[in-house]
Amino acid sequence: MEVAIRLDRSAGLHGQIYRQLRDAVLGGRLRPGEVLPSSRELAGQLRVSRNTVTAAYERLIAEGYLTGQAGAGTFVNARPEAEPAVPQPSHGVLTPRAMWEPMPVPPDYGNAPEFDFRIGAPDARLFPYATWRRLLADQFRLSAVGTGMPAEPAGHLGLRAAIARHLRTARTIETQPRDVLVTSGVQQALDLIGRVLLEPGAVVAIEEPGYVPPKLVWEAQGVRVIGVPVDEQGLIVEALPPDARMVYVTPSHQYPTGVALSLRRRAELLAWAQRHDAAIVEDDYDSEFRYTEQQLEPLHSLDRSGRVLYVGSFSKVLLPTLRLGFLIHPPSLRHALHAAKFVTDWHTSLPIQAAMADFVEQGLFGRHLRRVRRVYHRRHERIAAALAGPLSKHLAAVPSAAGLHMSATLRGTAAADALDRAQASGIGVAAYPEIATAAPDSPGLVFGYGMIDVGRIDEGLARLHRCLDAD
Repeated sequence: MEVAIRLDRSAGLHGQIYRQLRDAVLGGRLRPGEVLPSSRELAGQLRVSRNTVTAAYERLIAEGYLTGQAGAGTFVNARPEAEPAVPQPSHGVLTPRAMWEPMPVPPDYGNAPEFDFRIGAPDARLFPYATWRRLLADQFRLSAVGTGMPAEPAGHLGLRAAIARHLRTARTIETQPRDVLVTSGVQQALDLIGRVLLEPGAVVAIEEPGYVPPKLVWEAQGVRVIGVPVDEQGLIVEALPPDARMVYVTPSHQYPTGVALSLRRRAELLAWAQRHDAAIVEDDYDSEFRYTEQQLEPLHSLDRSGRVLYVGSFSKVLLPTLRLGFLIHPPSLRHALHAAKFVTDWHTSLPIQAAMADFVEQGLFGRHLRRVRRVYHRRHERIAAALAGPLSKHLAAVPSAAGLHMSATLRGTAAADALDRAQASGIGVAAYPEIATAAPDSPGLVFGYGMIDVGRIDEGLARLHRCLDAD
């Protein structure tokens, strides 16, 4: 008898023949005792090799759907009484822990708005792809990363040494390569810190409004996360909960307001941590982009008691998809952090680490920073000028001299409706509640300039102005 089989030539042929014949038997379209075409006949009918059909027949015979009789052919077997029905997709009976149900997942960044003021990423078009491809190809040819063996959890020694030298020059941070831990982005660094320092139920203080991912990662570890208000000088130290085991801050360019933690507050925070036997996590996520000569010393440089853990990211500076960051830790945590890194993912991609080490050591990283800093500075100035000019009727700019975004608080009551109109008009700008742990007393907008051309800024902000005027 003839058997109708439809084949998709882009997929496995043997598996398709097997499944369609099995489903025909289970569905009753092929009845017990019916004879199938010989493997040669079916192969000719389907225009596939005879071995492909033979493999499908042999599997069906082994599973009891068919039987082969020498000299007679291949026949459909009588189905046993307990023959299962055709398997149906199952939704499953397993359920996650309750804490994961409300946990958000990142949005899809694929569809860019017409005027892209979204925050959190540099301009991928500025990345030196040709140079990076060369460096990465070189590493795959070298025995250092070509052995296929796992690497040290702490990271590629050359990259750790390059990070230590860069931070010494660029950020006045004194550290040794052995106290640098390479991570798959800042998020992993925060996860490792929580694993090593925080017991379930411990209290962590974070800025409010502030960066959402640290809150999520520590809450997932069973930690109590408490928000502490921020003003024009940064985190209000006197508002810290006395039982906090750790404090997370973005002192160089507070996320999302953009203010810098004042020198007085830095000294107060370090003294508070020593009195309360607490740790400080300093997230220096975009301080490479500073547009004035004046800069405050990092907390890590001011720390004399070994309480500051400093985290940074190449993903925010070069390309988000690199997923490459680092953690500067006190020697007392070295073993525990290395062990935690090994337990979670053993090590970050070694070829990428080695390529980044060459990128830094050959001066290419510094050259790239100088080039893109000029680009972002022009975008920063264009937005600052608009906020000080036409948009000042509706928005009060928060002074900022670093990073890849600027904030502004809304004057009056206009907010939600205007933002909805702006987004409908193709303007990708966010409000604090969307991208922060909480909304401040004064609602505000955040303007990213990592992904928008300078020539698009004026038109986008003019369109935003019209949306705000409509209120």
